[in-house]
Amino acid sequence: MANVREKKEVSVGKAADFAVGQFKIVEIDGREIGITRLKSGELRAVRNHCPHKGAPVCKGIVGGTWLPCGPGEMVYGRDGEVLVCPWHGFEFDLLTGSELFQDKPLKLLMYAATERDGEVVVSV
Repeated sequence: MANVREKKEVSVGKAADFAVGQFKIVEIDGREIGITRLKSGELRAVRNHCPHKGAPVCKGIVGGTWLPCGPGEMVYGRDGEVLVCPWHGFEFDLLTGSELFQDKPLKLLMYAATERDGEVVVSV
């Protein structure tokens, strides 16, 4: 029989305390998890550990990125959907957790985060 771990839900604070584009870092079962709100209002919970070299990734900048475009063009987009690692500048998509520009992208460990009765709840 496979080892199945049951998920648990943990309330991590009032919904009003989670600002757009700012990570709030909490500890759950010995793991640092950063929670932020996207411009769409959705919440994202991310383990505060970069899969590249272990940096505290949630201390990075939430912003956008330079999009692929034609010669002589520079198009900035995805504002508020990209987390930039503070150590080496790896850019992670906050919608999927995937690193944006590697041939074999690394992926952030993400958790489900929801708003319920004015509180933010994370499933771990």
